[in-house]
Amino acid sequence: MEIQEQVQIFLKWIKESSNIVFFGGAGVSTESGIPDFRSADGIYNQAYKYPPETILSHTFYIKKPDLFFEFYKNKMIFPEAIPSTTHKKLVELEKDGKLKGIITQNIDGLHQKAGSKKVIELHGSVLRNYCEKCGMFYDVNYIIQSDNIPVCSCGGRVKPDVVLYEEGLNENSLREAIKLISEADVLIVGGTSLGVYPAAGLIDYYKGNKLVLINKSATSYDKKADLLINDSLGKVFGQVITKNNI
Repeated sequence: MEIQEQVQIFLKWIKESSNIVFFGGAGVSTESGIPDFRSADGIYNQAYKYPPETILSHTFYIKKPDLFFEFYKNKMIFPEAIPSTTHKKLVELEKDGKLKGIITQNIDGLHQKAGSKKVIELHGSVLRNYCEKCGMFYDVNYIIQSDNIPVCSCGGRVKPDVVLYEEGLNENSLREAIKLISEADVLIVGGTSLGVYPAAGLIDYYKGNKLVLINKSATSYDKKADLLINDSLGKVFGQVITKNNI
């Protein structure tokens, strides 16, 4: 089947459904200029003194916070990034009453910046930061402007509200994501290699027969998809017509 035929089926399913859930990964934000992790040009394939998986671990954060924050500020925060076509189309689908929720592995906050209301951030957000001692909230600018390790007025260290390696996902977020996926009519999975667990395993809770997988490269879930589109999210979602953009 040609890609355009696949896209037409995708558009038909969107038109007919009022219970769509979107599960997205780094590919949603690469079109906003934010690099992904695992592609040829991704962060994990760049040369650093320590592997990114090590730097972004809880152990490294505790033992070498100066190196952690140096990497984190340079490679994980993109304050100038703006929402992509996919971000914007998802907002329109939500306003139309078709999209019931977004489950994202991204930590950039671009879904909310675009205007989406129902967003479950499995891995947290760079926009939220809390003192480990007193719990005071700090925005992303405080982290950016801090001199190396950000410190609270009480003297405690300010930690980004992101899930590091060795840390568990938020139980409430997981329960909410499972509920959304299990009740969805159409589940759209986009811009993710589905290689990060337990997040990727959430797809198994889908009970319907309209699992759409949109990704440029192959994933381990390709054979499970009811509709597989190997193309960029922006090109596919750019063809979605909603009430808000007619």
